[in-house]
Amino acid sequence: MKIAIFGASGATGRLLTKRCFDAGYEVTALLRHPETFPLRIAVHAVNGSVFDPAAVAQTIEGADVVLSALGAKSLKKEDVLERAVPVIVAAMQQKGVRRIIVLGSAGAKPDALDKQPAWRRWIVEHLVYNTFLKWPVASQRAQYAALSASDLDWTMAMPPMLTNSRGRGKWRIDPDALPPNASRISREDVADFMMQQINNPQWIKKAVYIAW
Repeated sequence: MKIAIFGASGATGRLLTKRCFDAGYEVTALLRHPETFPLRIAVHAVNGSVFDPAAVAQTIEGADVVLSALGAKSLKKEDVLERAVPVIVAAMQQKGVRRIIVLGSAGAKPDALDKQPAWRRWIVEHLVYNTFLKWPVASQRAQYAALSASDLDWTMAMPPMLTNSRGRGKWRIDPDALPPNASRISREDVADFMMQQINNPQWIKKAVYIAW
């Protein structure tokens, strides 16, 4: 199995990279600074930017599955996903690679809070999604729009707040909204869920909420 990874140097991306290596997969990662990547011996590194179509196409070449843990690194307007996801989608279509599994966030769809108490829904919508996380949420919505408009076999994992704590090995998933009173989940558990989707067709062409 050949895996292409974007966002490998991020906190969740490193977890995905290690899991792919441990599973015996052949991994190609697009990296801006391969020499500083802590798992560089575990991957075939392509040096370049995710905004460069040539570098993205080189990373995807020959892959069976694409994993992406790309996302905003700050609360500022970065447009990473707005710019990068269309490039990845186009390269996959050009190379004939169909399967992509991406890290999203709960704010990517407007139905995220439908199963939460009214008070919490108001706080998150008005104080978090529309102010504090305004730009990261906009990027995630752009990622969802680009994937859902494509003909790829995509899956988008949509967690609430990610933690760096140890994974529990269990979680709640829901295709319609965040599970009731869901507020967080570890990166380890999200990485494990994403890895499970490599050979699981259940959530193809779907975005799924995942939380403790």
